[in-house]
Amino acid sequence: MLQVIDQIRPASGSQQTQPAPDRVVIINDVSQVRGGATNVALHSAALLGDSGIPVTYFTGDHGLHSEPRLRNADVVAVGGKHILRTALPRAALDGLYNVSAEQRLAAWIAANDTPGTIYHLHGWSKILSPSVFRALRPVAKRLIVNAHDFFLVCPNGGYFNFRSESPCELRPMSASCLLSSCDRRNYAHKLWRSARQEIRRAVFDFASGARVLAVHEGMLPHLERGGIPRARLATLRNPVTPWCPRRIEAERNKVFLFVGRLEEDKGVDLLLAAARDANVRVRVIGSGPLEGKLAGIYPEVEFTGWKSANDMPALVRDARALVMPSRYREPFGLVAFEALASGLPVVVSSSAMIADELSEVGAGISCDPYDRDAFSKALSILASNNELTASMSDLAYANAARFSLTPSEWAQRLVSYYSDALQEAVA
Repeated sequence: MLQVIDQIRPASGSQQTQPAPDRVVIINDVSQVRGGATNVALHSAALLGDSGIPVTYFTGDHGLHSEPRLRNADVVAVGGKHILRTALPRAALDGLYNVSAEQRLAAWIAANDTPGTIYHLHGWSKILSPSVFRALRPVAKRLIVNAHDFFLVCPNGGYFNFRSESPCELRPMSASCLLSSCDRRNYAHKLWRSARQEIRRAVFDFASGARVLAVHEGMLPHLERGGIPRARLATLRNPVTPWCPRRIEAERNKVFLFVGRLEEDKGVDLLLAAARDANVRVRVIGSGPLEGKLAGIYPEVEFTGWKSANDMPALVRDARALVMPSRYREPFGLVAFEALASGLPVVVSSSAMIADELSEVGAGISCDPYDRDAFSKALSILASNNELTASMSDLAYANAARFSLTPSEWAQRLVSYYSDALQEAVA
């Protein structure tokens, strides 16, 4: 696995010889960070803008947030709301096909598109809906789609059966898939998501020229099984900036961290139950619908709410490890690599795609988050063994660069993909 990562890293001193795009249009559900995908979208806006490439940030929300990474970007906002914060039946209808999003994006393309404009779609399943794919059909050969998850092919987005608590091996949208009650909510929600997936398939064919960038090599066979041609797939791991530039001396600390959305798929409830059994301290950094409920059940846990990147160093310096207990096949887990680069060991779900490589290097522990006893034992071992924690911390800090790209390397690689798309479009 580590050899694969070395292959995607640009060679030292390599030069970008292909022409850069005239403009990059970054398309994403939201303009305020509440997850890794949006963080990457905003990060790309800043990196591209700072390099002199004009950027338009097309967002499904109101675009009114004071996000500093959009300082050099033109912001175009649909003015919509997250489907979970929209009343039924409007949420169900807009989630299937957001007419306003399609019209706004199609109008922008008609008025502003040039042969040198690149379109980069990140998130679409929360506000924008499959409708944006229809608007993007005329520019498909200059379209890059980031696969931060599996929603491009899988109805529930995780290639995971939340009912049986096991990875799913079915072909997405096959008869067996449609009959499977795998959604974490209920079967009716699975059918709604399947209808959304069928609309996405109907309005856009990935063989038309768009390129899909997966954030982990392990995603490729699953995306291909879901109908995306192998020739249209590539891998580009997300850029990583450590929370702290110097190694955190984790062996001196006591606090276990959770960083991310407080939703069931992220497994924060599984962590808190196991942590109580292990009698270890937990700090939860993030927000989401489970926050109030979990704060009531676990008064001993510190809930900080969502914090910016500038807040993170002060919140992680006293940490012993990061825990990423996702219920599903977590494709990348940006926070895990931010922790590793800061010298924090990572306790990761065994279903996560990074589990094997972390264990291979000795920088983390993988376990089944559904197995409460085993999960609790893993936390207890790490909490009580300073020698083991120090070794994992050293290995994490020393090997972090082997797992991912720096922001500058990532931006260089991204622009190379853009240039390839431009050349292919005119071929």
